[in-house]
Amino acid sequence: MATTFMVRTPVQAVRRPGIGRVGWLLAVGWAAQVVLRLWLYRYHAGPVANPDETGYLLAARWLAGGPGADLSGTTFYQAGYALPLVPIFWFTADPVLAYRLVVVAGSVAAASAYPVAYVLARRLGLGARAALILAFVAGLSPALLVFSGLALADAILPLLVLTWLVALHALLTRCKATAGVAVGALPAFAMAVHLRGTVLLAVCGLVLLAVWRRVPRGAWLAAVVSAVVVALAGKALNGALEAALYPGGPRDLSGVLLSRLTSLEGQVWALSGAAGQLWYLIAGTWGLAGVGMAAAAALLVRRTSPFPHRVLAGTLLITTLAIAYASSAALPDEHRVGNYAYGRYLACVAVAWTLAGAIALLKSGRPAVARLALAAAGLLAVTGGVVAWYAGDRLQRYAFIAFDFPEMIFLTGRRDSFDLLAASLSALVLLACLAGAACLNGRPLVPGVLALIGVAFTAYLAPSPPSPGGWDWLPTPPPGRVAVDARVKWNVWVPLSYRVWWTELERYDGEPPAGACTAVVPPDAEPAPGWAATGEGGVRKGWTTWSNPGCR
Repeated sequence: MATTFMVRTPVQAVRRPGIGRVGWLLAVGWAAQVVLRLWLYRYHAGPVANPDETGYLLAARWLAGGPGADLSGTTFYQAGYALPLVPIFWFTADPVLAYRLVVVAGSVAAASAYPVAYVLARRLGLGARAALILAFVAGLSPALLVFSGLALADAILPLLVLTWLVALHALLTRCKATAGVAVGALPAFAMAVHLRGTVLLAVCGLVLLAVWRRVPRGAWLAAVVSAVVVALAGKALNGALEAALYPGGPRDLSGVLLSRLTSLEGQVWALSGAAGQLWYLIAGTWGLAGVGMAAAAALLVRRTSPFPHRVLAGTLLITTLAIAYASSAALPDEHRVGNYAYGRYLACVAVAWTLAGAIALLKSGRPAVARLALAAAGLLAVTGGVVAWYAGDRLQRYAFIAFDFPEMIFLTGRRDSFDLLAASLSALVLLACLAGAACLNGRPLVPGVLALIGVAFTAYLAPSPPSPGGWDWLPTPPPGRVAVDARVKWNVWVPLSYRVWWTELERYDGEPPAGACTAVVPPDAEPAPGWAATGEGGVRKGWTTWSNPGCR
């Protein structure tokens, strides 16, 4: 008994400080990640990605009890992401301050991926020190930097996916009901955030069916019940939002999806678009997603691999392929390069694949590293070849929207055009650097090389002071009712719906409604009887305004 006592006491004394140090390091690293994002987006004062950002902001404002809007005919921006933003609009109605607080919220969410990534790396077999370093470096991934300063669902989806994977591993290893609740609730909540969440929930259902014999009945039922309850609550919330902000119905893509799924031409479009998304995912993670996919496939065919690791590998693979295919099938042809190679839809899994690829390099011997790197290069070449074959010269002829291609601009240095070959070659060079570092004796070189790439990408994102004017291209109506002519283009009235915080915009066809104080009209419109032209706006801005002298 004395020997047992003497042995156990020092072990406990050593463990407690160790846990404390890790906790402090995680807290400090999280704070550093938040500060970095606040610095990157310090000039953001209003939506830049319209109509998406405005749609989410208007949803949050309405949920907070503020004025709504009529977004009928536009894409439905779901309530799940807007819901956590509601306290911001309780605190302030000022659109600029509210947007800056949304940036803070997005920065906090993206930075929170760091401690979650640490836990996931530990569950996948990394030591504490290596997991701390790799998770922090993974926090510099484009998927966690580009969207964290924007009012988009993509600011929280990577965190949801990482947390879901951690919960799934906990369910398979610890078999607790709390893990089951998280496994079911997280994808169900993601379904209320974005349509990609529907894929997550469907995959969650398949996984639960596959593992139900290996999980205690109580934990399994907790996962099922939480998924159903949260999904129903999310559906009800989205239904209320749609009725309020989309009274004429949102943009319906079901016809596009049905035609793609039921025709040979549609299937070719969907599959080639999915290949383009996979190509972007691999290139935009500097080849690590390709390494992770190759390692995941190897895990699945190797029956000696730990069962929880095989489940996670299969879950992530199926989720990635399903999102790529479904989103491509539902995407209308908008005559832009992003129809053929696009990264935003798979950004939610990019961080998980970055971690998987880096861990595979760290834990593999030199021959295995070479095989994984070659497999990743092959995946990049094949998917890029499919894009080049199907899209052809449309990659040069169609509209290039720089917002769609931050990683590709970083890889090629071209801000006005898309170069598939140059981006692929640059990604292969970075992959070779990472694989070369893994082949050396000093394995810390892998996160070191990844950190250098992350720092370079962060420097590329570093902001310049904004040009004078801010929102001056938009109308600045005085307090009172504001009406917008139906002929005014969406890129004016949609952001104006958020800027006008005191009332809901009234859209009309014909004469401005009685009692309105300001009318926003096409620049060549003649004032209606009883209205006076203000002289604001012009042809370049796409609008002018009239004022109602009877308003005070």
